[in-house]
Formats: sequence, C-alpha cells, structure tokens
Amino acid sequence: MEGFIEFKVNGVDTPCKTWYKVFGHLKPKSRRPLVVLHGGPGIPHNYLLSLADLTDTYDIPVVLYDQLGNGKSTHLRDKMGNTSFWTEKLFIAQLEGLLDHLGIRHNFDLLGHSWGGMLGARYATSHPPGLKNLVLSSAPASMELWMEAANKLRAQLPQDVQDTLDKHEAAGTTDSKEYQGAVMIFYSRHLCRLDPTPQDVQDVFQLLDEDGTVYKTMIGPSEFHVTGSLKDWSIMDNIHHISVPTLLLNGRYDEAQDSVVVPYFHGMQKVRWYTFAESSDMPMWEERETYMQLVGDFLLHGL
Repeated sequence: MEGFIEFKVNGVDTPCKTWYKVFGHLKPKSRRPLVVLHGGPGIPHNYLLSLADLTDTYDIPVVLYDQLGNGKSTHLRDKMGNTSFWTEKLFIAQLEGLLDHLGIRHNFDLLGHSWGGMLGARYATSHPPGLKNLVLSSAPASMELWMEAANKLRAQLPQDVQDTLDKHEAAGTTDSKEYQGAVMIFYSRHLCRLDPTPQDVQDVFQLLDEDGTVYKTMIGPSEFHVTGSLKDWSIMDNIHHISVPTLLLNGRYDEAQDSVVVPYFHGMQKVRWYTFAESSDMPMWEERETYMQLVGDFLLHGL
C-alpha cells in the first residue's frame, strides 16, 4: 500500500504531503506494525528498503515514509537555512499525522536510524501510549559525542584526504566536488562498506544532491563538520524517561561508535545492545540477515 497524506504546516500556505509505503497488511489481526524513521535529517527512505525483509520473513508490517523536505514528500526549498522551521516538533507532528491516518497510533513499534533514532528517542520520552517497542539503530545520544567520534575516525583517513577536507572547510567551499569526493571516502569506510554500494543507498546521495535543504540546515556540510541547528542536540538528561523495551544497535566501523550510544545503555532499564562486527552505519545491508533476525526476534519476543 502506497499513498500520500495531507499535512498542514504552520508557515506554509498550501497543505504539504507525506508519502508513505506499507509492506504487509494493517489489519486488526495482523502483527503490530513497525514504523521506520529515516536518517539525515534529509536522507530519504530508499536506503531502508531492505527492512521489507521483516515482512517477508516475520510477517511484520513495515511502514516507510519520507519526512517533510525529503524524497517523495513535499519539498520546501524556500526554507533553506530556516532553523525555526525545521525542528523536532515539526517532524514529530508529521509522524503523529501518519500514525493517525493509518489507524495505528494505539499499537505500533518504532525503528529509528541515525537522525531517525534521535527523533524516535525524543518521541519515546513523551510516553506515547501506543508505542510498544523501540529500535535505535546507530543513533547518537548527543551531537557532541557524535562529532568527537566522527573526528577521531576522520583522523584515520589518508593525510591528503584530511588536507582536502580542512582546506575547503576553512575556505567555506564545502559545496565543491573536491570536498564532496573526500567526504565520500569517509562514507565508504564508516557509512556503508559494501563494494559495490547497494543501489538503494546510492540513490539517496543523488536525491540529497538534488535537494539538501533539510540536511544543510540541520546538519551542515558533512557528518563530521556539523554547523546546523542540531549541533548542540542532546537527549542525555532525558534518556531515563524512555520506558519501553529498546534494542540498541551499532556497527564496529560505525560513525555511531560505542561512545556515542553507550548513554542509552546506561540510561534505560529495558535495553539490549548489539554491535555488528563487520558493519559500519548500515548493518541492514552490510550484515542484512543478522540484522533482520535480531530486529525480528526482538519485535516478536521482546528482550
């Protein structure tokens, strides 16, 4: 099932649209659906299409959607740089609109990857009554921890790559092809290590090039040079408010290193943590079968 939902946004004259796709069936006797929050912010749903395996193998309905400004949902290029518009509050309102439209607000699970995990964790602190289980996949507990880890990984890049990054960041020319090429070398080590890169993952880079409004406003030029509105984001003081059972995931070569996710492990009472030995930020591709098994077993049987 695929469709659009109208979504009224303050400051936008015409209704926006949320694109969504459901794998499986949302029926009273079906298994509880899993709603997936993509990363970025600004990276569309495409790279998470592998999660449809959960429907094929475990009969779990999976709901993918594009957050506002992304993919097939409404784009708002005139909001570039508007940090008061692109907020957690906006994206949580969009999520709740989706849940209401699909009739699943009172019984659903949530998986958030990277920024999607940040958003999902924040939403979980409000104790939504319908949320039963939470999966945080490569999700930082704070951007300060994220940048510390990312810059340690950056320091392991070849010196000429580091020099290119430094040069363009100092000059403010981070839109240059040379800078973006150096960033992709980092991503090949710490975002997705598969060679060739899966087409669904390649697609999101092209879409990001076409419209970087959300990413550039909330993150900035790159994962390790964060200048946007999320620069000081943190959930450290509120992790203990997450009460639902939570599966915490990251990869050995991940941008979300152990130091980035460990506050979740120490801050929650109902949590299990697994690190993928051969993966970076996308174990749903790099160790696909194991990823689906862990998530599927957790959603069906708990911790």
